[in-house]
This record gives sequence, structure tokens and C-alpha cells, in this order.
Amino acid sequence: MEIKKANHIKGQIHIPGDKSISHRGVMFGAIADGTTELTGFLDGADCRSTIACFQKMGIAIKQDADHVVIQGKGLHGLTEPRNILDVGNSGTTTRLISGILSGCPFTSTLNGDASIQKRPMQRIIKPLSMMGARITSLRGNDCAPLEIKGGDLHAIHYDSPVASAQVKSAILLAGLYCDGTTSVTEPVLSRNHTELMLSGFGANVTSSGRTASIEGNPHLVGQKIQIPGDISSAAYFIAAASIVPNAELMIYNVNCNPTRDGILKVAEQMGADITYENRRKVSGEEVCDLIVRSSSLHGTTIEGDLIPTLIDEIPVIAVMAAFAEGDTIIRDAKELRVKESDRVTSVVENLNAMGADAIGTEDGMIIHGGRSMHGTQIKTYADHRIAMSFAIAGLAADGVTTFDDPDCVVISYPNFYDTLQKISS
Repeated sequence: MEIKKANHIKGQIHIPGDKSISHRGVMFGAIADGTTELTGFLDGADCRSTIACFQKMGIAIKQDADHVVIQGKGLHGLTEPRNILDVGNSGTTTRLISGILSGCPFTSTLNGDASIQKRPMQRIIKPLSMMGARITSLRGNDCAPLEIKGGDLHAIHYDSPVASAQVKSAILLAGLYCDGTTSVTEPVLSRNHTELMLSGFGANVTSSGRTASIEGNPHLVGQKIQIPGDISSAAYFIAAASIVPNAELMIYNVNCNPTRDGILKVAEQMGADITYENRRKVSGEEVCDLIVRSSSLHGTTIEGDLIPTLIDEIPVIAVMAAFAEGDTIIRDAKELRVKESDRVTSVVENLNAMGADAIGTEDGMIIHGGRSMHGTQIKTYADHRIAMSFAIAGLAADGVTTFDDPDCVVISYPNFYDTLQKISS
């Protein structure tokens, strides 16, 4: 895969379905009674891992590209898997399914690829163990593989030390199997797809400030869910249209949930030209269409409560910052270091290889923008978001940009390069 400097960005695109919502649609459909039908499903490797795990537990799931039908068996309908549940590269699958398995009266083992085997799981092991699950990190390092012996849980209130929708969701899902109310308080509010979707399935979920609560033993009923486009995928094209001259791009059907829209706020802080059209609600989520045009970007500071709303978009925001005038400071984002790669290191290393001036910090990075950028060989670290972010950088850099592992984008956006080719020239 080679990316060359683009003269312009033009066109209209539909981005793939939201990855977070796609995962949850499969999981919640499996533990609901009756049929759940998903349209706009993200047909990526991560979401296929979720499907495969539930199929191993006796759930009939039929997938035809972005259309998925799940025959749910109710809250207590899962059966003990005969084999290891392979979560692939998916942290969402690992952490959320652990909450469900904690409430099931059988033993299961979760494992995934080399990246998953390094990602921190103590953040879910601790609260789920407090609820009564018996979870063992089989290598004793608080990472996968995990053995989970579930059943007989009790409700808790948990003060989470991290703002993480995956941690919050794992606890709320375990709370489905408890008598009484389970609640989680976060230091900063994280994305709320679990709360919105579980409410749609019939659970009694309430939110107050930074605390989410759920009543145990609900009757979940299958739903028809239309999944909007993933704002994390839209972010690459928002960036592309902002930094490439002569750009005008329409992006349809973007999930603009306010717990996820930090990329839009930051892009506008930096001077991006974004027009919002056709705002609406789809299956409980806020959705809009975006028109993005070329603009002259400037540096900004990104910190605090904004970070959980854009944590997955920071790599491409860093690319925007490199092409902006002035300095951009990103802080309070230590979570970047425990993603699919250490994204502080991988972003800074690749930016500097392209001629940027970037410095990594313990909890973020400092980017001195406006330097002359050139193509290079990108080290993706098998991280889909690094590959896609630096493909966008290649559109605005001199020369040719290549990648050591371009195919890692299949995790979340299998047709990414096709879309990129369609709009750039």
C-alpha cells in the first residue's frame, strides 16, 4: 500500500457501522429473549470475534455482510463453551463478555492475540471479583488468558479509578445477574452506548452525573437496531478534508453521541470547517451528516473531561496537529499507552519519521506544528488506528508513504483504502 500526496479531496461517503454499538448489539441480543436484527453492522475482525464467541455458547447468529440476525436465549440461556473463547484483537469483546460470563453458572476461558495478552484486565478482574466472580489470569500477569468461573453474584457500587466504558459496561452487564442495584461511578463520564442500548432492550438503567446504575434480573427482549456510522472511522476523513487543499467532503450517517463527539469539538477548536446537517435520533443514538472543507488549522490543548470522548481519535488528531500552525498539547491521556499499541510511542515515532516535531509525555504528547512533512515507511505496530491515521498524513505529505502492515485496518475498517482512493486524487 502506497499513499501519495493528494491534490484534493472530493465526494460523498458512508462510513462503516459503529464498532462499539455493533459489539453490544450482538451481546445484548444473545442474552435477550427472541430475535434481534442489526442493520449497519460493522463487518470487521473485532466484531466477528464477538459473533464467534456467542456462537460457541449456543447462540444462533446469521450474518450477511452488515446485516446480522441473533436468536437470543434470554439472560440465562448461554451454554458452557467447549473450547476457548477467542476474542482476537478485541478489548471490547474481552471486557464486556467477562461481565456476562461472570453471571453464568459455568467455567469459560478467554484468550486472544498477542496484543490482547498484554492489555490490562485487572481493571475488570477487581470489580467482577468483588461481585462474586472467580477470575484467574492464567499467566498471573493480570492479562489474558482469563479463566472465569461465574454465577451467584451480588450487587455493588464501584468507584472506578479509570474512565472506561469497557469497565463500566462489564460491571453493568454483571449487574444484570444480581438482585438489587449495581452502580458504577467514574472519574469522568465515558461513552454511554451500553446504557442507551440496554434500556432499549428493557433493562432499568439510570444515569446521574458520572454514575450509571442497573437493576438486576430484567426481562430483555430482542430489538431491531439500526447502527449508525462510527465517528471513529469518520475522524480520518474529517482530518483528511481539513488538511488537504481543495477539499469538500460529505460524510453521511455519523454517530454524534455527545459522549463520543470530542473529535468534532477539537477539530472546530483547531479551526476546521464543519457543517452539520440532518440531525436526528436513530435507535436511541444521535446521528448527523457532516460536510467538511479545507481549512487552516491551528494548535490547541486537549485535556480533562474531553479525553474519554475522543481517546480512539487521538492518533489522527495528532496528525492534524502536525499540519496545524502552533503547538498542540495532549494531556490526561495515559490510557493511550495500553491500547492495541502504546499509542504515545507509535504516534510520536511515526510523526517524527515524517519530519514533524513531536514529544511524548507520560500522559500524552506535545506537537509543534507547521513543519515540512514527507512520506516514509510507517511502523503500524499492527494497530489499525495507527495505520489509518498515517495514511491520512500521507495525503498531505510530500513523497510516498508506505506501511509495514497495511492490512491491520481490517480490525475496524476493512474497506478503508478503497474509500480513501475514491475521494482523493
